[in-house]
Amino acid sequence: MHQANSTKKTNTTPASLKEHDHSEHHKHMARDFKKRFFISVVVTIPILVLSPLIQKFFGLDLSFLGDKYALWLLSSFIFLYGGWPFFKGIVKELKQKQPGMMTLIALAIFTAYFYSASVVFGLQGKYFFWELATLIDVMLLGHWLEMKSVIGASRALEKLARLLPETAHLKQGDNIKSVKITELKKGDVILIKAGERIPADGIIVKGSGYLDESMLTGESKPVQKKKGDQVIGGSINGDEILEIKVNQAIQDSYLNKVINLVKRAQKSKSKTQRLADIAAKWLTITAISAGIGAFTYWFIYGADLAFAIERMATVMVITCPHALGLAIPLVSAVSTSLSAKNGLLIRNRAALENSRKISVVIFDKTGTLTQGKYAISSIKVFKPGYNKKKIIELASSLEKNSEHPIAKGILAKAKELKVDNLAVSDFQVLKGEGVKGNINNKAVKLLSKKSLNKHNIKVLKVSESGTFVYVVVDDIAVGLIILADNIRQESYQAVKQLQSSGIKCWMLTGDNKKIAESVSNQLNLNGYYAEVSPHEKQEKIKQQQNKGEFVAMAGDGINDAPALAQADVGIAIGSGTDIAAETADIVLVNSNPKDVGSLIKFGKATYTKMVQNLFWATGYNVVAIPLAAGVLFNIGIVISPAIGAALMSLSTIIVAINSKFLKVKT
Repeated sequence: MHQANSTKKTNTTPASLKEHDHSEHHKHMARDFKKRFFISVVVTIPILVLSPLIQKFFGLDLSFLGDKYALWLLSSFIFLYGGWPFFKGIVKELKQKQPGMMTLIALAIFTAYFYSASVVFGLQGKYFFWELATLIDVMLLGHWLEMKSVIGASRALEKLARLLPETAHLKQGDNIKSVKITELKKGDVILIKAGERIPADGIIVKGSGYLDESMLTGESKPVQKKKGDQVIGGSINGDEILEIKVNQAIQDSYLNKVINLVKRAQKSKSKTQRLADIAAKWLTITAISAGIGAFTYWFIYGADLAFAIERMATVMVITCPHALGLAIPLVSAVSTSLSAKNGLLIRNRAALENSRKISVVIFDKTGTLTQGKYAISSIKVFKPGYNKKKIIELASSLEKNSEHPIAKGILAKAKELKVDNLAVSDFQVLKGEGVKGNINNKAVKLLSKKSLNKHNIKVLKVSESGTFVYVVVDDIAVGLIILADNIRQESYQAVKQLQSSGIKCWMLTGDNKKIAESVSNQLNLNGYYAEVSPHEKQEKIKQQQNKGEFVAMAGDGINDAPALAQADVGIAIGSGTDIAAETADIVLVNSNPKDVGSLIKFGKATYTKMVQNLFWATGYNVVAIPLAAGVLFNIGIVISPAIGAALMSLSTIIVAINSKFLKVKT
């Protein structure tokens, strides 16, 4: 195939260099969290072994002279090394005046460490070193996993940038010079060979042919371009040689605008505050208030300073967010595993949480609602002596060496009908019209609907929609082949199920209005947008959002990337491109639009589990914090630091068990 010439790609464009830097930064952060996590886990093992509470639980006595100092040294390492990202995090949150999970984690770490260190060096009480170490381990793991999803979003932009070739053939007088595309300037004339990717936006100044723009615009069939027509960088040239005058620099190109649209939409979506962040904010405020209140009260009215510090430390440790930090990730881990078994890959957990709110699903047409390839939908016979098999036999014999999508549809039908491969002589491509050749001493042509008048050929009107290919023998139309991008059978059920749940179904496509209308009517959609370019797709999503709709977008191509990023929930069909999958929040592995309905049901079930977990992770504090603060001390009821740690662990166990009961609803 000609595309083989275009495999050399680059990320040397300004946009891709920038995205490469961002991606490297995210990769560095992910590697840092991963490294800190594994090293901290290794150091946590001896801390657990040396902790009196753990030894007592297992009925062991491993104490030795100076064991508490060894415990302190090991814990100091984890506190400084493993806790460093959270110390930076609390500074950032406090600067932004938005206390959240980082603030709560840092406060718990500080309190547990400094109180425990004070106990080692003489203060009365019990230390919290194992709680400190395990808290840091859990939080490092959670942040490492989160950074991995961020890397995926950055990778999507890198792949978009790599659609452009590395070099271009620059014309300088009668000479051709190979230059990097970053060196191209407005007004330069470049040569595009057959099968190559076009390196820049421009206008054709010489030649004509068919361009494959499907990866960029969504138009399902190659688009004919002639002198004076605009071409888009990243699209693939057909079988002709073209000369193009560059009309804008790489940084202003159409593809670069698509990259910026995706980037902007992803950035705005990342600001959404998750449930755990909200819970952490209020738990932080509660912990600080209760801790300071307890210390102040017992410092003034209590027996001694040590007791006041112990009360404050117990309050802070009880609110230590082990369970809160796991409430969402545990459900995410279970849901990711379950969904993968059911053909749903969850890339953005916030989007899964929010899928319960979807009110409109907007489907891309080509490759999502339809099969994404041309197939023969109908064959008409106009002249006696011919039948459908004979019509396909003539057409496939002429098209047998073509890579054109329409030709592939005809050849697939020929294979199905097992027709003969007839000898063809004097084969010729009729530019913009079709092909012709001699078969059995007869002049056979395959012509488009538009070219019939030029050849003075009369035909009967046909009411069906699709792409028409007329089979003409000795200037008489003997048959008609109608090709269409057929609707998937699953699409009918998918739309019906969603609409029965009160969810509206719309369609977005780069295809023409007539084809879009036909598909919309067959599927009984609520509406459609036709002849829409990628940046316009994003605008259509915004239009629905501005009406107050919570929008899911389902698509499979690069042209869908901005819309997938803009949508409240972006869903990629598994048979689509890597870029669509990287830009989307959720990938439907089985390429089945019916899975959109399953996803929404699963999202509702997942959200319910998350709410339940957040209740268990924070709810016990309603009783535990007042008791830890010493509210009932005068009647002999008080929670010791050890019991506080046990309650904290119990809430974590409840959260873990509850997460396991999540089920996929289909």
